Amino acid sequence: MGDNYDFGSEYGLCPSWALSLGYMGVASGAVLSNWGSAWGTWKAGVSLLNTGIRHPSSVMKNVIPVVMAGGIGIYGLIVA
Repeated sequence: MGDNYDFGSEYGLCPSWALSLGYMGVASGAVLSNWGSAWGTWKAGVSLLNTGIRHPSSVMKNVIPVVMAGGIGIYGLIVA
């Protein structure tokens, strides 16, 4: 009843640095997802401005990529 077991050596738990590696993965996932979303929003915004100058009647069709790029950023935050 009073036996003390050392579960660390018996079951081979994770090393001490594994937690920080996991947090670095989560942080890099959030950063890279939002950086990609910002870059996609920028590229789609430049395309939207060029379309607005050349073909003003089709501006609303080109708003969709800007919204999708923002949605990818939100999805990246949820996953991370």
